[in-house]
Amino acid sequence: MKRALVLFLWLTVASTASAQIPQSEYAARRAALARLIGNGVVVAFGSPEPEEDYIAFNQNSPFNYLSGFSEPNAALVFQVKNGEIVGKAKLFVEANDPAREVWTGSRLGLQGVERDLGLEARESGTLLKVVDSLLTLDSTTTLAVVGDYRPGRQILSETDQKIAILTKRHPTVVARNATSAVAQLRRVKTPAELDLIRKAVAISVDAEREAMRYIEPGQNEFEVQSLIEYTFRRNGADRPSFSTIVGSGPNSTTLHYNADDRFFDKNDVIVMDIGASYRGYSADVTRTVPASGKFSAHQRAIYQAVRDAQASSERQAKLNAQGHLMGDSASASINASLAKLGLIEAPGAMYDCDESGNRQCEQSFLYYMHGVGHGIGLDVHDPGSAGGSGNPTALLVPGSAFTIEPGIYVRGNLLDIIPKTPRNQAMIAKIRPAVERYKNIGVRIEDDYIMTAQGLEWISRAPREIAEIEALMAEPWSGPAARDATKIDWYRR
Repeated sequence: MKRALVLFLWLTVASTASAQIPQSEYAARRAALARLIGNGVVVAFGSPEPEEDYIAFNQNSPFNYLSGFSEPNAALVFQVKNGEIVGKAKLFVEANDPAREVWTGSRLGLQGVERDLGLEARESGTLLKVVDSLLTLDSTTTLAVVGDYRPGRQILSETDQKIAILTKRHPTVVARNATSAVAQLRRVKTPAELDLIRKAVAISVDAEREAMRYIEPGQNEFEVQSLIEYTFRRNGADRPSFSTIVGSGPNSTTLHYNADDRFFDKNDVIVMDIGASYRGYSADVTRTVPASGKFSAHQRAIYQAVRDAQASSERQAKLNAQGHLMGDSASASINASLAKLGLIEAPGAMYDCDESGNRQCEQSFLYYMHGVGHGIGLDVHDPGSAGGSGNPTALLVPGSAFTIEPGIYVRGNLLDIIPKTPRNQAMIAKIRPAVERYKNIGVRIEDDYIMTAQGLEWISRAPREIAEIEALMAEPWSGPAARDATKIDWYRR
């Protein structure tokens, strides 16, 4: 059933690959969700307007996926019977208000929604009244909520409170969170979505190249961050898809470091984990480079170990293969490399990960503590098959979009934070020379991929081999590269 729904959605929109997602695709997504829901009333909540109108607004991804509507305080409602949508879906939006729009910008309004989106438009203030009337017609139905709905928590969200009002009026109605059903549909991307992901990735690759040419000792992390984000916007991206990470020296060993305010030393490596958001779709590309432009022997050893792990993971990324095989292969490769470098005692060796000595962890986790990848799409960590996260049997099917991002991080304080059990003391004595040799070297290499009917497509083609990186860093930088207009669709709704 699940595979049939995905196929239905993909085939419905397969001929619409363009930089603009057509309204027919949003309709197909809603129809696919209706098939999963079966019977009930679907209420999807958009994100609220920020408290201050000068704060940037970004729509939440489940609501964006179903509506493509990018204004705040919106909601989408449709009734489902026997897997089919009854009548038109209703979009609840803010009405046009010229006095308010002088501060916030023009709104699409009721007429604009019906004209441009083909949905029945209602004012946002009438939402509860309309849903109440639908539940009155069928008091035994299910209320399927897409949004921030978790009624059991101590502090209720705005969505929790609205649903509580409705269920109090209709005690026989069962409310349940249907966001996971939307996530199930989002696992496989349509051709139009893949086109937008490719554009986001292409812009991110341009930014990685710019940064490699620009970097030299004595610069600050924020200078590189600024160049990266300038390249994003200059080439048509909406914004970064997450906080830009430019981590040098000891900061290269912090996974999600984003303070970006340290000056480079000539002996540093620099992790640049970046991604542009284009029309709401995210990229996620990481490169690690030497501040000097040339990898030292120690930096080269760690870098090559990570690159070998990524290559081993890529070899497992085959059409209809289980996603977890990528992670299994990367972990095995990293274990072998860490043992060869002297950073662990042997592949698969364990250590005491608490003071009692009762709990054992793999020594490799001291240096590689995250998964091999994740899905990409409307969110930078999107529902997807990469690594089998949450679903070890998930398959890499046409339309899967995901990352492969192994890493090794040798923290300067590593030996101080390991529990001091007798077993660990013996291990520390063995690995201390290697930790001292490689400390403050963190390397992550992350690429973006799409699974097609023909096999794996690597879409983030920034330099990643050692010789390629050193060659690009040797090129002179004389200012930002000319904009490549062929990569960008300048249409804006």
